[in-house]
Order: sequence, then structure tokens, then C-alpha cells
Amino acid sequence: MNDLSAFPITRRWPPSHPDVLQLYSLNTPNGVKVSIMLEETGLAYEPHLVDIMKDESHLPEFLSLNPNGKIPAIIDPDGPGGAPIGLFESGAILLYLADKAGRFIPADPARRWETIAWLFWQMGAVGPMFGQVGFFHKFAGKEIEDKRPRDRYVAEAKRLLGVLEKRLEGSDWIMGDDYTIADIVTLGWVRNLIGFYEARELVDFDAQANVSAWLERGLARPAVQRGLEIPKRA
Repeated sequence: MNDLSAFPITRRWPPSHPDVLQLYSLNTPNGVKVSIMLEETGLAYEPHLVDIMKDESHLPEFLSLNPNGKIPAIIDPDGPGGAPIGLFESGAILLYLADKAGRFIPADPARRWETIAWLFWQMGAVGPMFGQVGFFHKFAGKEIEDKRPRDRYVAEAKRLLGVLEKRLEGSDWIMGDDYTIADIVTLGWVRNLIGFYEARELVDFDAQANVSAWLERGLARPAVQRGLEIPKRA
């Protein structure tokens, strides 16, 4: 049996199956990146719900795995060289899982790096900008009378959707015919923008026919449907 006792997080969220990947997450747009990837790869894992609404991601046990206090995070009991490894940052986790499973990232070096570039594009642009749209449009920011902050992020969200729209011309997926981590990392955020954030009309989403079709294809995948519900909220 794998001994994960060196990871303090396991005292708060004890593993029932310490021999498989341990996922600490919630089904937010960032969290579902990893649950979708795990469902797509078929790698065995055990999910643990970290309730960010109760500030559980800032408990000492969670911070011992991710000092940044954000979900998701994982422990792989069978890491490089067979030793356990803990990881945080969803993009890094997806790259790790893609290499571990040998799936959803091209083997060709040039296409691999192109995929990684699109992964970084989501991490550095789509997530932060769409999140600001959600804050200023749906949450506390909507009480601010000055709409310039909201409009700034709406304009940037529209621009980013336009980048994705152009990229998808004549292609099913961001990397052409290949469904990759570039798609997995982006799907949840686009879904959230027009769903949970209620910004469909605000960002003129329906004008982006390629993005709309891509999102529909992605959401139709059984592994995506499962991953969007993991870990289930209490």
C-alpha cells in the first residue's frame, strides 16, 4: 500500500484508495479541467471535495500541497521514479497527466509546443479575463455604478472569443483534428462565461459560430459530462 502520510493534506482528506491519484478540487471552471482530463484518460483516481465557499482551500493542510490556496491540486502516489508527487496549478497538472497517460498531447515536438502555447493562452488570458466578466457582471462588481471596468473585461472577452473563433476555422478542435489538453483546459471557462456568468448576450457569443459548435462538440463528450460533475458539491 502506498504511504501518503508525508502529505499533511491527507489528514484532512484521508484517502480510501491511497494507491491511486488523489484529486483535491471542486467543479469550478478550473477544477473541472483536471476531473475531465482524468475521466478522458481513464487514469484511476479518488476525488476529494474542497469547499472553497467554506475557505477550505486556505486550511493549513491544503496550503501544504498548494501554497497559493487554489483548487485543483493532486497527489500521484506513483510519480516520477515511482515516488509520490504533489502538484498544483491546473495547466501543470494537465501537462503532467497528458505525459503520464501518453494521450491528449501530440508526440510531434512542434505540435506539442503549439498545444502548450494554447494551454498557456487559456491560463494567462481566458481564465483571468472571463473571471473578471463574471465578477463585474454577475457578482459584487455589478453594484459599481461606473461600468468602465466591466466594459473593459467584456471587450477583452469578446476579443479572446474572436481569437478562438479564427483558430477554429475549418477545424473541430484547437489543434485541428486532434482533441487535446488545449480544448480540455478551455471548455469549462467558455461554458461558464455563457452559463453561470450569464454573459452570453453581453459578449455576443452567438456571433461566434465556430466557438459555439466547438463548445457543443466538447460538451457532448461523455468524459466531459462526467468530469463537469466531479467532485460533486455537497
